[in-house]
Amino acid sequence: MPKNRHNLSVTLQQFLLRGPSTLSEADRELIAIVVSHNNQCAFCTTAHTAAADLLAGEAETAQKVKENIETAPVTEKMKALLTIAKLTAQNGRSVTTEAINWAKAAGATDVEIHDTVLIAALFCYYNRYVDGLATALPVDAGYYNVLAERLVNHGYTRLPQGYDHLKKQS
Repeated sequence: MPKNRHNLSVTLQQFLLRGPSTLSEADRELIAIVVSHNNQCAFCTTAHTAAADLLAGEAETAQKVKENIETAPVTEKMKALLTIAKLTAQNGRSVTTEAINWAKAAGATDVEIHDTVLIAALFCYYNRYVDGLATALPVDAGYYNVLAERLVNHGYTRLPQGYDHLKKQS
């Protein structure tokens, strides 16, 4: 991808997942997980699960969200937003008035609903980009922990030294 296009999508991802928000960074990672898991993108699902686990300090929530949003140990508001994310991943027109009303009744703001849909749409793009280029999965599962630390501690902006240090660990 040409550098200017890559920078634009990275800037949007950094803003949506690490910028100011009433949703926690862990909550926003859960949105990325639901979409990536729904789209069967192994790389993105695993990478963002590792980041969410690190942010939350535990591994149960992300796993339970992937298994069943309705029984996951998250607030009613997050269940509603994660459902909107899953519906968005299926097709933008799948998001129903009922799903929006559920989110609002559970305390979600219009901005949180908007950001959920935007994160979901962005991850549909990333999932298709990653899978469409047949991205190789790391041989060493520990790669995802290193990647998660980078995402949590540095966000989504490109590190000055690039990514070679990560590639050596895969």
